[in-house]
Amino acid sequence: MSHNRPRRVAELVHGELARIFREEISDPRLMAISITSVWMTADLRAARVMVAPMGGRGDREQIVAALEKARGYLRRNLGRGLRLRHVPDLQFMIDDDLDKAISMTALLQRMESGELNEE
Repeated sequence: MSHNRPRRVAELVHGELARIFREEISDPRLMAISITSVWMTADLRAARVMVAPMGGRGDREQIVAALEKARGYLRRNLGRGLRLRHVPDLQFMIDDDLDKAISMTALLQRMESGELNEE
């Protein structure tokens, strides 16, 4: 199997999940999330879907619970949309990279303005 295939399938899964969230999901807990990345296993049987609440808002635990509840629906529609031989199992995780970047930027700004003293 080509080493590029998992990456290509991840891109397809990402796009199709984004479409499903945009057009078909009615759960208010999932209306304001963004899919930041999708990682596929080499055998294409599982996908790790990284999501982030838009604007940093939303209870992360509720978002993950809603995603877990919708997992079957999402897999079914993903299978219809992509027509893969095996629809990957979906594992949802909150992507906190944006929060880390914002915190680091704020820390650097405070250091630059002299608010932080060296200890």
